[in-house]
Amino acid sequence: MDLKQKNRRTTRRLVLVAVGMFGFGFALWPLYDVMCQITGLGGRAVQVSENNDQAVASERVVNIRFDASVNSSLPWKFTAVEKVGEYNLGVPSRALYEAMNIGGDTVTGQATYNVSPPEASLYFVKTECFCFTEQTLAANESREMPVYFYIKPDLPAHIRDITLSYTFYRHGYEVSKQVARH
Repeated sequence: MDLKQKNRRTTRRLVLVAVGMFGFGFALWPLYDVMCQITGLGGRAVQVSENNDQAVASERVVNIRFDASVNSSLPWKFTAVEKVGEYNLGVPSRALYEAMNIGGDTVTGQATYNVSPPEASLYFVKTECFCFTEQTLAANESREMPVYFYIKPDLPAHIRDITLSYTFYRHGYEVSKQVARH
């Protein structure tokens, strides 16, 4: 085999590898979504109910811890009004958070959420949440932000404690800008 044929064969292989890598890159996003649905990462498995799915009340109680944080890109204070509460399964409930813009300008933020343990996210149903839309606060404005939810009664018995975490980010915030500064 001469050098020209070897170069062609190597080029074909490299092109196939490049095409394969490109295709794998496109496949990663749906695979990531499937992984998040299964594990509950990023709160993606949390169920959102449009019609309040006929919650059935239960005697069983779980403890829910409410966590609140703000990304450094957003000049807000964000806290859970009640840090921990006991909730009956199947009973529509409400938790309050409070946000305050401590900056000098009007700023828009968007909240992301997560439920822990990940398995609990499959049974945590939000019926209404501030995290579904962007929130805009004027300078020094504060606002109560409720989340309405219930826990499905078929929550596995070994889950006794759940954490609902929210993090607010400045709308349009890009992680790459933050990483580039460090």
